[in-house]
Amino acid sequence: MKPTGMSRRHFLGTATAAASLTVIPVELRAAASMATSSTEPSAIRIASSSTPILFDPDQALGSSMDILSHDVVEKIYTEPMVKQCLSAGWGPITYRQNTELSIGAWHWNPNGTWSDAANKRGYFTGSTELKDPIRHSYGYPLPHRGHTRNGGAEHGYSRLTDGNSDSYWKSNPYLASKYTGEPDSAHPQWIVIDLGSTEPVTHMRIDWLDPYAVNFEVQYWVAEKPSSSEGPMDRPTSGIWTAFPNGTVTNGKGGAPTLQLSSTSIPARYLRIWMTQSSNTADRRPTATHDPKDPRSAVGYAIRELYVGTLTQGEELVDLVQHRADQNQTATLCSSIDPWHSESDLDTHGDQTGLDLFFTSGITNNLPAMIPVSMLYGTPEDAAAQMAYLKKRGYPISYVEMGEEPDGQNMLPEDYAALYLQFATAMHRVNPELKLGGPVFEGVNEDIKVWPDAQGRTSWLGRFLDYLKAHNRLGDLAFMSFEHYPYPPCEIVWADLYREPQLVSHILDVWREDGLPANVPMMNTESNVTYGNAQQMSDIFAALWLCDSVGAFLTAGGAVYYHSPIQPEPLRPGCRGFGTYGNYVADENLDVKTFTSQYHASRLINLDWVQHRAGVHKLYPAACDLKDEGGHTLITAYAVSRPDGQWSVMIINKDQSNPHDIKLAFEGAEKSLVGPITMTTFGSEQYMWKSEGPNSHPDPNEPPVTKTLPAGTASATLPKASVTILRAKLAG
Repeated sequence: MKPTGMSRRHFLGTATAAASLTVIPVELRAAASMATSSTEPSAIRIASSSTPILFDPDQALGSSMDILSHDVVEKIYTEPMVKQCLSAGWGPITYRQNTELSIGAWHWNPNGTWSDAANKRGYFTGSTELKDPIRHSYGYPLPHRGHTRNGGAEHGYSRLTDGNSDSYWKSNPYLASKYTGEPDSAHPQWIVIDLGSTEPVTHMRIDWLDPYAVNFEVQYWVAEKPSSSEGPMDRPTSGIWTAFPNGTVTNGKGGAPTLQLSSTSIPARYLRIWMTQSSNTADRRPTATHDPKDPRSAVGYAIRELYVGTLTQGEELVDLVQHRADQNQTATLCSSIDPWHSESDLDTHGDQTGLDLFFTSGITNNLPAMIPVSMLYGTPEDAAAQMAYLKKRGYPISYVEMGEEPDGQNMLPEDYAALYLQFATAMHRVNPELKLGGPVFEGVNEDIKVWPDAQGRTSWLGRFLDYLKAHNRLGDLAFMSFEHYPYPPCEIVWADLYREPQLVSHILDVWREDGLPANVPMMNTESNVTYGNAQQMSDIFAALWLCDSVGAFLTAGGAVYYHSPIQPEPLRPGCRGFGTYGNYVADENLDVKTFTSQYHASRLINLDWVQHRAGVHKLYPAACDLKDEGGHTLITAYAVSRPDGQWSVMIINKDQSNPHDIKLAFEGAEKSLVGPITMTTFGSEQYMWKSEGPNSHPDPNEPPVTKTLPAGTASATLPKASVTILRAKLAG
């Protein structure tokens, strides 16, 4: 989609006889940038007569808590550490659901019931009884996994090519006709096999288990550009799935027949099994682990092992698949995974904070919190029980996110939507007031594309919304959420700072163009510079990025912005040196040694720019047309009128080499700021990251500089690579 320009977001008109701001009684420095030869201050024009964007920082500006280890949970949730975490100034918090990224079922309550109680296995439903407060909770990796690797995490392996005929993949039963109320063909389940290189293929053996596919088709990927290294998962619209000449099977009988897909070999790297009708038969072998009386056991599809290749003259299959129980197996990806598991699948390496500890520790800042439910690998019954438990406890909930990163789990939008509606129905029976939303996309800068459907539609979000509309359930989507990690960790350059406002504005426009109704708010529920550790995460770059990202997001119409994470993390090696996520430089014991640039930026945003616990703020368009020779906008600004009667303007100077003189021009000649004026600045003169391996640290390492200034001079000087907050009352 075509990106939108900044003119759509910022006021660039001429303010008639606009009043200049008189602020700083310090030396005036000429703008030394190559961008201009003029010594006149650059005007930041504020459209103070336009219709403002309204937001309350106690709803709109928050942070997040992700999965931790058991020991770290015990360290974080202490009164001194919670106080430290909250000192960055963020308001509400969102609880991140990580077990789904590890393809595991989340036992939000360690106490509960198994569907197969005698064997402690099956489908687990957490208890709604109010017993001892829940302090820790864990994930249970799913034994019927079909992903070798996936977008969320790269551990575990697929059971489709693990070489063990006793293990198997099984699809999610809640996507079968019995639970969706639609034909199986409305939610085709699929397996993609990546042979690793283009190989001749004539035959395939599918070792089915019950339930098996009655109708299915074996296909191969034909890329538009045969030389391209991108496949059907990287670029789903860059080619087409084509059925093998004999690849269409109807009235299949299960078993493990060797299928002749073609009489002559066809070169292929990616193959897809597209399943459209289930046998609806349960596994009744003496060794079967699923309860045949449970209706979930008899729906969907199950496959033990896959074999692909050609036949010898002796009619033996020359198998191209590498069968092994690790990530060196021939890679497979799947449409969904059955959330069935057993007590022995428990994984205690990652600790999802117990819900009682989360709500009573103080980390929620005494504000309603956003919480998740496990949807991709959970059950509606368990999600409803979680809501019932929280309702009994009386914990304040702002929003509920449905699942986690379905795009990273390769789930088709119609499948996600079908689960969404089942879960929404179950949860709203417990509490009709719950505000549910998703899809919680991975951090992307462009529209998410999927394989075309029968109508040729390729937009993930567009098709998800269409599904809700077709079922008259769009009202169940109270908000749309996504994550924002704009830059690959090893590719970050200073010029990326210039792109952030356009990236934010563009992706919000994309979601609206996909059909998201204007009355459905958009929420960035997890964000930082990059999804992987990098030195820039701790440098002054990160501070400027964060301030610009928050301001651009609200200006572009975003409703809620969560910066990640709230807690300290140890200094770690990353791209181009050591760095750390978030606000603190800490050791392995999480003892805070000093603060990162994002800590200071967070406090600038939350304690200087806006006013928490005060109510609704008004955000007005602001813009500066100062550019460098490359056409980059060097200065961005975000102006708010606060409930205390002050105007507060956050200004980012992205020129890393030069200061710039500016003046504020409010719309209307009679308007100007009056003293006393507070000026707070933080930039490369106060903070620079020194890369010294495990001993990396900031030097200089000074806090923001704050001055109280009278009116009287013609302009303010923005130091190089800095964020400045100017705050005062407006006269006129």
